[in-house]
Amino acid sequence: MKKVEFKDVKPYKAPKHFDCSTLRLQGKDETGITKFWMGVTHFLPGGGAEYAYEDSPTEKVYVVLEGEVTVKSKTETIVLRKYDSLFIPPFEGREIINETNMPATMLVVVNY
Repeated sequence: MKKVEFKDVKPYKAPKHFDCSTLRLQGKDETGITKFWMGVTHFLPGGGAEYAYEDSPTEKVYVVLEGEVTVKSKTETIVLRKYDSLFIPPFEGREIINETNMPATMLVVVNY
C-alpha cells in the first residue's frame, strides 16, 4: 500500500485547461500505478478545458465532488453535479466548462 496525503500532492499543467488547478494524486511517478492515473481538478467559475479532439486513445472517468461542470461533445451536452460521473470512451472529443459562479472540483481517472 502507498498512502498519498493531499497536502503533499504537486500540481501539474494539463494541456488546454484554463482557470483551474490540476493535481495528480496517483500514477506511475507518484505511486507506481501502471494501468491508470488519477487526479483532481479545481475549476474556477468560467474555468474549463478547451475542446480535446478525437485523437486520445484513453478511457476517462469524471466524478464531480463539488459544484457543477458541463461536458460537451460534438453531439451532446451533459451537466454533472455533485457525485455524478461520466465515462468518456477512447477517441471521443470533449470540452469542459464551469458555467456557474461557484468553484467545482472533479476527480479524473485516465488509463495509460
